[in-house]
Amino acid sequence: MIITPTMVALQPGFDDPVFDSQGVFRSVMFATAYPGRIQTLESPSTAPTPLSRAAAALCLTLADIDTPLWLDEATASSEVIAYLHFHCGARILREPGVAVRFAVLSDLGAMPPLSFFHPGDDAYPDRSTTLVVEVQSLTEGPKRRWTGPGIRGTLEIGIAGMPESFWSDWDLNRELYPRGVDVVFTCDRSVLGLPRTIKVES
Repeated sequence: MIITPTMVALQPGFDDPVFDSQGVFRSVMFATAYPGRIQTLESPSTAPTPLSRAAAALCLTLADIDTPLWLDEATASSEVIAYLHFHCGARILREPGVAVRFAVLSDLGAMPPLSFFHPGDDAYPDRSTTLVVEVQSLTEGPKRRWTGPGIRGTLEIGIAGMPESFWSDWDLNRELYPRGVDVVFTCDRSVLGLPRTIKVES
């Protein structure tokens, strides 16, 4: 089912859509290649609630008419839907099926299990869903040890507000490799990547 946005007052997008989106793309690729390293994005000056400026920048960069988004109930306000539809032509889908390449979540207490999202398939594991997850902080949560490709040794990362169920789900997600979802955490103007190859321990 496609949600049609209502007419609402729109907030501005990028000042320079081409230049800014290129910068965001480079930064998120770096965050994915080097998990645990916080990147600050070129972002719009404002974003419709509850999107952070970083999450808005990712949507404006990665979504378009051919790349539908799934939004959790807390994120799917009429303002957010109209903003994304106007600035990048993104369609918002109700069900996170194979067509959904990106999902945006801001209600961590109601976060569905990772198995709810498309993990790709054996022939095309890259066609899985990437989750954009809004968090309270990228540094002030309980410390967990991250290891894996792109990390020299071990990093201790303290993402705030994530439910414990997410981390147990993450272990199951890693077992699907090369399939599996990837995650980009967002807070204010910053992002931190968690690709499916990373092991996380408490």
